Amino acid sequence: MQFLDKTKIRIISGRGGNGMVAWRREKYVDKGGPAGGDGGKGGDVYLIADENMSTLMDFKYKSVFKAESGENGGIKNCHGHWAKDLYIKVPVGTVVRDLKTGNAIADLVKHEQKALVAKGGRGGRGNARFASAQNRAPQFCEPGEPPIERELILELKLIADVGLLGMPNAGKSTFISRISSAKPKIADYPFTTLVPNLGVVHKPSGDGFVVADIPGLIEGASEGVGLGHEFLRHVERCRFLVHIIDTTEEDPVGNYEKINNELAKHSKKLAALYQIVALNKIDSIDEERKQTLLKLFKDKAEDVFLISAVTGENVDELKYFMGKKVEEIEKPVSDIVVEDDPDATNNDDSAFEISKVSKDTFIIVGGKINRLASVTDERNPEQVIRFQNILTGMGVFEKLNSMGVKDGDTIIVGKLEFAYYADEFYG
Repeated sequence: MQFLDKTKIRIISGRGGNGMVAWRREKYVDKGGPAGGDGGKGGDVYLIADENMSTLMDFKYKSVFKAESGENGGIKNCHGHWAKDLYIKVPVGTVVRDLKTGNAIADLVKHEQKALVAKGGRGGRGNARFASAQNRAPQFCEPGEPPIERELILELKLIADVGLLGMPNAGKSTFISRISSAKPKIADYPFTTLVPNLGVVHKPSGDGFVVADIPGLIEGASEGVGLGHEFLRHVERCRFLVHIIDTTEEDPVGNYEKINNELAKHSKKLAALYQIVALNKIDSIDEERKQTLLKLFKDKAEDVFLISAVTGENVDELKYFMGKKVEEIEKPVSDIVVEDDPDATNNDDSAFEISKVSKDTFIIVGGKINRLASVTDERNPEQVIRFQNILTGMGVFEKLNSMGVKDGDTIIVGKLEFAYYADEFYG
């Protein structure tokens, strides 16, 4: 399986259904009455964490997600069906950011944890809702609310207890294959590991812990050199690190310090994580070099192990020690600051624009205005008057006056077209 740990998606919630203008017409019901039903609510969009996913690869092939719209209201007070909510599965450990602001709006770290990212539009009310003692036969209804459309950045930070670090070919992949059932690609050339590998290590008690094999770091990784800088985020959630050192290299201590310098450049929090040092490939060096390196690293780290991932020498001892440390060290608290997300519930589209397309014609465009126009019958005076009253409340005619509108000028809104008369028509 390919690995993808950062991607962009576009989401669109469901539009609310329009209300209905309708009347009771039963033969034996005197005078009938309003019977227009409400529109159904549009579907919400949620992101939900799924522990069965380990990559964002699915979003490479599908990046646009749209919830269903609510059904329009019907006759005989029948309300439109509410649309089903849309749940988009993402891996556990996914951080969600708003593309426009860059703010983190969710940090999904538990299985089935969910976040509302776009609320569906409310359904419009039918004319039965507007009946009153003063107006027993309302001739108007409401349009449904609009959907919310936005773009999000998904960034995966693997949830692992232990992170394996080391230079390319230090033996991390061989080590994780020894202690778990993970089957990473192993070869004798640099950058064999191109993506993080996860392995579950089982303890004698029956439970287990997760180890992440991170692609090899080299000097300059935090500035974009090599591969490791792409994956440093995946060790940010680890309890501690196991630093694999190739003892056959010319300068093992220098390599150790280079990698720790890269960690510090990337994050002070990473640099402060507890580390176990594993001096690997001891099957290829003599006893004198073993003891020399052991002494050198004892001055730099609290816990140092001599191991051979190839032959398995001392690997079980290190695995047992790692299990004890997993129990002792708590998971680090996430440093992701999750911001309030008003854009997830803000269906307001009351903004409008007015264009003067000729000396006597004005076109008004706006989400709410166009939705109102769509449910207004220009042949029905009551509906037209209500529409005009709403435009007045929104400041549309005030804006027209500032643009020099004159009596007799043509106003076009969506499918509606009418003449402007300040004194006679608008009072």
